[in-house]
Amino acid sequence: MVRTPFYDKNGLKKGAWSTEEDNKLRAYIQKFGHSNWRKLPRSAGLSRCGKSCRLRWMNYLRPNVKLGNYTEEEDLKITKLHDELGNKWSMIATRLPGRTDNEIKNHWHTHLKNRTKKISRKSKELKEQSAGIREAENGICSDPSNQILESSDNKPVSGAEWVAGDCLLTLETLEQSFENFWTEPFFMEDTYIQTTYPASLAEGGFSTSPSRFNDGIDLIHQVMQELQEN
Repeated sequence: MVRTPFYDKNGLKKGAWSTEEDNKLRAYIQKFGHSNWRKLPRSAGLSRCGKSCRLRWMNYLRPNVKLGNYTEEEDLKITKLHDELGNKWSMIATRLPGRTDNEIKNHWHTHLKNRTKKISRKSKELKEQSAGIREAENGICSDPSNQILESSDNKPVSGAEWVAGDCLLTLETLEQSFENFWTEPFFMEDTYIQTTYPASLAEGGFSTSPSRFNDGIDLIHQVMQELQEN
C-alpha cells in the first residue's frame, strides 16, 4: 500500500513519487552522478531527503534494475539461497542480477515464505506416510501366519494348510506301516540276540543262560502263526 504524498514540518515531501520527480532524479544522476546523497535533492530541485532519493534510485530507477513479476526459476533460486544463507538479503541479491535486496526481501515475506512452509509440511506428511507403509509391510512379511508356501503342484498353500497336509501324510504312512505289520511275516534277526554276557553281570546275580531269550522268541513265533491262520 502506497502512502499518499504529504509534506512534513521541515517541508520535505513524503509518500509516493510522481513521474516528474522520477524524471528529475534520473536526469540529474545521469549527468552528475550521485557522489553525495544529502546534497543531491537540493541540487536536483527535489523536495525530498537524501535517503528517499537513494532508495528510489537504487530500487526503481537504475538502468539495470529488473522490475516485474518473478519467474519460477528466480523463486526456486531465492528459496534455495534462503535455506543456505538465511536472511542475508544483500548476499542473495548478488546471485540474482537486476533484483535488489529490499525487493527480494519483500517478495520472500509476501509470497515465498508461506508457500515454502506448505511444501515442507506436505513433504513431511508424505515421508511419515511412506514410513508407516514400510513398517506395515515389514510387519506383514515377518508374521509367520501370513507366509505362503508352495506345494508340489505349484499352488500357494498357507501355513495352516501345510501343517494339516503334513499330518495327513503322516497318518497315511502310519496306517500303511500297521497294515504291513499284520500282513507280512515277521522274521527275528538272531544277530541282535546277545548270547554271551560279561562277567560283571554274572557276578551281580544275572543269569548268563540264553534259555529265557529263546523261550521268548518261540512265543513270538507262535503268536504270529496264530494271527496269520486267523
